[in-house]
Amino acid sequence: MKFGLAFASSIGNDPSSALEIAKVAEEVGFESVWGGEHVIFPSTIESAYPYTSDGKVPATPETPIPDPLIWLAYVAAAAPTLRLGTCILILPQRNPLILAKELATLDHLSGGRVELGIGVGWMKEEFDALGVPWERRGRRNDEYVEALRTIWSGSHVEYHGEFVDFDPLTCTPQPAQGSNIPILVGGDTPVAIRRAARLADGYFPGEGDAERLGELITAVREECKAQDRDPESVEINAMFGAHMQNPAAGLETFEKLGVGRVMVPAFVFAGERGIDRLRAFGESHIKS
Repeated sequence: MKFGLAFASSIGNDPSSALEIAKVAEEVGFESVWGGEHVIFPSTIESAYPYTSDGKVPATPETPIPDPLIWLAYVAAAAPTLRLGTCILILPQRNPLILAKELATLDHLSGGRVELGIGVGWMKEEFDALGVPWERRGRRNDEYVEALRTIWSGSHVEYHGEFVDFDPLTCTPQPAQGSNIPILVGGDTPVAIRRAARLADGYFPGEGDAERLGELITAVREECKAQDRDPESVEINAMFGAHMQNPAAGLETFEKLGVGRVMVPAFVFAGERGIDRLRAFGESHIKS
């Protein structure tokens, strides 16, 4: 299994800590580092957060949430072997042509290390503030994926859809990975599962409970089969937060479930001596 340091940008949110976290993660065996996203944090949120029992987001307006792409670009040269991912980027909120340029530039400069984790968003208030329609954001998301891959595929490309429409154009530099920048779909809903099976290279559910996680993994594999796709072509990325009390047992469970990448939340390494705990985790459970 591979190990990703998820939401690293939220604890490495000043220049020195960002570089230190990336360097130490690389040193102790993490394969990738990930940044999360919210462009703004509304003062009033009525939308229900899908990953807590009370629907409240575990953050405050003062919680640091750097832009993931800028943060990843900042740490990329400091840790030259780490893959650079978003967990997750809210794709329907982004202009797909500008995003294609940003991701291609980062992938080009990093030597082909970018992975794009996407979601359709859960916070209507954020969409409203950005002036992006909340309705049909799922279909907008899927069309944006198609447009991104088209733009990355070569020169003089065109795309004509409901939400994206452009005549032949060229966007340079091209990604080092070409149109094959891996795309991960996040979410636990049946729609997210169908989306992952249809267009993603990886699936990243938010669920950490082993039983429920197993059900979601089975569902995405069955959906792949229904769409005549090899289930092994969709890599499973799973959040490890609930298993930090007994990491060895948790890793054994994840291996049995067929998890390809263990996403370790950086939040558990926040605070005093956090870097020491990060180093100890890597030495005990990644390098061992």
